[in-house]
Amino acid sequence: MRNVVLHIAMSLDGYIADVNGGVDWLQIGADETSPDQEEESDSYSELSKTVDTVLMGWKTYEQVVTELSPDEWVYGDFESYVFTHRSCKTELPVHFIDEDPADVIRSLREKEGKDIWICGGANLIAQLIRQDLIDRYVLTIIPVLLGQGIRLFEGPYTMQKLELVSQRRLSQMAELVYSRKRDAEPEGKSDR
Repeated sequence: MRNVVLHIAMSLDGYIADVNGGVDWLQIGADETSPDQEEESDSYSELSKTVDTVLMGWKTYEQVVTELSPDEWVYGDFESYVFTHRSCKTELPVHFIDEDPADVIRSLREKEGKDIWICGGANLIAQLIRQDLIDRYVLTIIPVLLGQGIRLFEGPYTMQKLELVSQRRLSQMAELVYSRKRDAEPEGKSDR
């Protein structure tokens, strides 16, 4: 079954965008080096080898096409879905859908393919967390405190246990990878 991966950057204090929805602060710490840093790695290139589908909310889509990459659809190698209530037309290879994200995820998981990437949208992420549909969290921590803005994890949702899979330094940033913790089978219990 395909995994659902949240791969996103956030400020040290937990924001994915500033109060105006801007993300120009994402480059802070990307070019600064340290004598003891690990070998540089391109996290996005690694991700792109393991996913073939990308999902995002409307605000993330709009930010990509108006600010981050107005001249090129950077997700052209992926099947792209944008969750919106708007009626949209574009020349881009994008599916605009007005469906329950949980239902879409469940349907996509049943199809053949690589993993499914959730690249943004605080509202979309919150819905998927509430439904316990995110299998892996790849968080790049940017060395900045924004103080306010759009939070990555906005409740309410029930507690979910995660386990640390890996951590590494990327320039002055930290990448943390967590997966859902599956409770171990109680001792003495088996499928006999």
